[in-house]
Amino acid sequence: VRPNRPARTDRPEEAPPMFQPTRRSLAWLIAGAAVLLAACGGGTSQLQAFTPPRLPAFGDDSSSFTPDGRKYAVNEFGTDAVTLDCGASPIWIQDVARAFNFGFSQCPLSGGETKALTRAAPGARVADVVRQVDAHVAAGGFQPEELVLVLAGTWDVVDLYAQFPARSRDDLINDARARGTRLAEQVNRMVGLGARVVVSTMPDLGLSPYGLAQGTDGAKLLTDLSAALNGRIRASIINDGRLIGLVRTDEFVQVAARAPGAFALDNAKDAVCREALPNCTTKTLVDGARATGYLWASDRWLGTPGHRQLGLLAAARATLNPF
Repeated sequence: VRPNRPARTDRPEEAPPMFQPTRRSLAWLIAGAAVLLAACGGGTSQLQAFTPPRLPAFGDDSSSFTPDGRKYAVNEFGTDAVTLDCGASPIWIQDVARAFNFGFSQCPLSGGETKALTRAAPGARVADVVRQVDAHVAAGGFQPEELVLVLAGTWDVVDLYAQFPARSRDDLINDARARGTRLAEQVNRMVGLGARVVVSTMPDLGLSPYGLAQGTDGAKLLTDLSAALNGRIRASIINDGRLIGLVRTDEFVQVAARAPGAFALDNAKDAVCREALPNCTTKTLVDGARATGYLWASDRWLGTPGHRQLGLLAAARATLNPF
């Protein structure tokens, strides 16, 4: 395991231009290596296996289930081709939970323990994540070394984008920064309460089907808003290398958009679902599409390969970070 490198705290708040993979880094990406994982400081590796007592998740649609186990991604059928199998085509939080043999009440893991839970909710903004954390504290709080997963910001950026041009670009960028700072404060708060956290940056919405439909200028603004929010997350989380792991989903999306073949993608620009989430299944895809070939499930939410890569990177951070 390569030692983690400290996250830079002197970087600009906005992300750099489109991530430019070298041949070597691209090979790492194809293999699912952790080249896109950003360590939060420190220069050590895990000396003994980290085994959390529980795994809660906070955020938006990307980390949510319906009560019957449907996901806000592509849902797959079981062997009878009639009943949905919530364990097939898992979303990212399921991949991380499986690394510890944990399942969720909405989707138990065969042979595993139901020690994972999600307080994430469709439509959640950063302000809602604050309330989700409050609810977790009110329900008993965080156990020592509980592993927490966090991903939010998409709805915040969509909301801010909708306010242009009534509000200036600079004003909206500043608001996005403030929301990123607020999310980072919640991450730090959970660490202060004894948790260990893997937090993901939000995808670059300028490269989503929603963003591309806005035209060049609209997509650029969505990218800038995403980068402003993500930049403040990176700059504001505790940076000591053993309490927080950071996954750069925005950079993964940028690489996938430039080199879809590196991830065996047929399409990194369009949505694969014809039905609105969470009602999309492998039987309601666009003509000729395969769920594993499209980066995006809907106009702004990642599909099966997007969740797979995010889950792979987050699980690597959870199991390799010196928590």
